[in-house]
Amino acid sequence: MEVSLSQNTVTFQVPMSSPDVSDAEREAVAAVLRTPNLSMGPEISAFERAFEAYSGARHAIGVSSGTAGLHLCVRAAGIGAGSHLPGNQTTDLAITTPFSFVASTNVLLFEHAAPVFVDVDPLTGNIDPALVQAAANDLLEGGQAAKRWLPRLGIAENYALKAILPVDVFGQPADMDAILTTARQYRLAVIEDSCEALGAAYKGRLAGTLGDCGVYAFYPNKQITTGEGAIIVTNDDHAAGMMRALRNQGRAPGDTWLQHTHLGYNYRLDEMSAALGRVQLSRLEELLARRERVAGWYGERLAEIPGVRAPEVVASTTRMSWFVYVVRFDPGIDRDAVAARLEAQGIPARPYFLPIHLQPYMVERFGFRPGDYPVTEDLGKRSLALPFSGVMSEAQVELVCRSLQKSL
Repeated sequence: MEVSLSQNTVTFQVPMSSPDVSDAEREAVAAVLRTPNLSMGPEISAFERAFEAYSGARHAIGVSSGTAGLHLCVRAAGIGAGSHLPGNQTTDLAITTPFSFVASTNVLLFEHAAPVFVDVDPLTGNIDPALVQAAANDLLEGGQAAKRWLPRLGIAENYALKAILPVDVFGQPADMDAILTTARQYRLAVIEDSCEALGAAYKGRLAGTLGDCGVYAFYPNKQITTGEGAIIVTNDDHAAGMMRALRNQGRAPGDTWLQHTHLGYNYRLDEMSAALGRVQLSRLEELLARRERVAGWYGERLAEIPGVRAPEVVASTTRMSWFVYVVRFDPGIDRDAVAARLEAQGIPARPYFLPIHLQPYMVERFGFRPGDYPVTEDLGKRSLALPFSGVMSEAQVELVCRSLQKSL
């Protein structure tokens, strides 16, 4: 906890988030720098093998970011294939959530596909599986039934529903059994965005391993970090081979360095990041336990503050993986005013999330309007992320909660 003095006042600074990195990680990175292998060497292979052992998936593919991982999953699923070609009058669709970080939608737009948003569960913020089922049924029936789900603009007259893309919001898994039932009924791919949920469990099963493919991300505020980076997990041999080629500039097995079978990307994860991630993964249980302890401190103190609701873990979540700590204010409390008062006391706080459908480029492209997804919009107005990481002290949590109570 940093303390700065200004005349007769004391201002406490609590970081919004801090990575939990030990000397073991630092030495692993330094060891890579003592070798000539800084990309596509033994560390990325070791990191991937460790993730396969941890997840039980047949394939783990290291990539440069969670966005890159989701994009490769979209490509491997054939979503948007050919939709960019002249004269194509078909739009590929994926059912997904407007209450998420924008990347989960952007990866569809990259491939000239489009999101079909459905609203979320008010308790968890995760996609509502009953609405997923209803949307899939109506979209495949077509006609007037389908129009209630489609964006006002930007969709070709002909469309093809290809996938469901649920997001495990804030480290709590979506209701995957119901989603998978819909996917099987309509033969839809399931891309599980578990970028915020490494280590979480849904009815005893590891989040990220329940769909056709899943993605975990390792930005510095995540449960483990590689600085920038992510891992895709899948049991689909063909998809894994495709994604390995696409991440490496489209080089298929047998291609030389200047041969490219596919249109690919530079989505490689470097050796230093992989070494950092390999050691972080070996500490995963420790890191998750530390974050759970901090969440417990928050829960105890917030219970004493009227008007603030701590996150709730639902029964299907047999293990919560605490990514961020997002509280909700009762209706009538000005969330933004509270955040400003916290900032004035040296306590950072962030709205979580701003609804995707109301981002300016989404409004312009698809014609979304306020009121389209009322639960998402309500959560977007009342939710606030407090400082959170596994290295926070109990005194820092106490300081944040005292400041929050004062700000209210």
